[in-house]
Amino acid sequence: MTLDEISARVVACARCPELRIYCRQVATEKKRAFSDWNYWGKPVPAFGDPAARLMLVGLAPGAHGSNRTGRMFTGDGSGDFLYPALYRAGFASQPQAFSASDRLRLRECIITAAARCAPPRNRPTPQELRNCFPYLVAEFDALPRLEVVVGLGAIGWEAALKMLRERTFALDPSPPKFGHGMETTAHRGDRTITLIGSFHPSRQNTNTGKLTEPMFDAIFARAGSILRISNRAS
Repeated sequence: MTLDEISARVVACARCPELRIYCRQVATEKKRAFSDWNYWGKPVPAFGDPAARLMLVGLAPGAHGSNRTGRMFTGDGSGDFLYPALYRAGFASQPQAFSASDRLRLRECIITAAARCAPPRNRPTPQELRNCFPYLVAEFDALPRLEVVVGLGAIGWEAALKMLRERTFALDPSPPKFGHGMETTAHRGDRTITLIGSFHPSRQNTNTGKLTEPMFDAIFARAGSILRISNRAS
């Protein structure tokens, strides 16, 4: 499938009826600060460049972020930290992300998530993650130029590992436990994917200093260096 076809299936997905009800409820009740918004209130598809060489795998849409705007990491504190970092690294056309119509474009980068509906308390269940997993694999299959995957948070990291195993990649060395800046390399035939771990840019992490701008910039500098080395080799 193409990314557009996958996105259409994501938006129409009803595999988790309880989440569809929750997302619609949030979209109806709204947050006072966004009372004038017409919330998206549906599963959120991947966002980015169809020729992406870098994939970011997050956790799930925020109830008043992506569930409101309809675009990954747009409209909440996590996106306010992520997109400036992508801009500084050259992967985004602008540092701000307000809405799906703000003209932001990603370069050689795509953003997706382990779960596509906003879950209560931002905690998808194991079954909900399993229900979403085929969409992540389909997106991987639609990105033949992909070379680097960044797992944002432990759940994003585990979803990315599972995706690579599903596509029979051999991991070298044995996958380390999740940690900021941890790496593992996946091989299948003549194709190589580098998986990098990063703390999630949630306010819980950024407000406490667990994740700082220099730490986050280092992740995308590392991703960029891998892609530049690949360019020179080709």
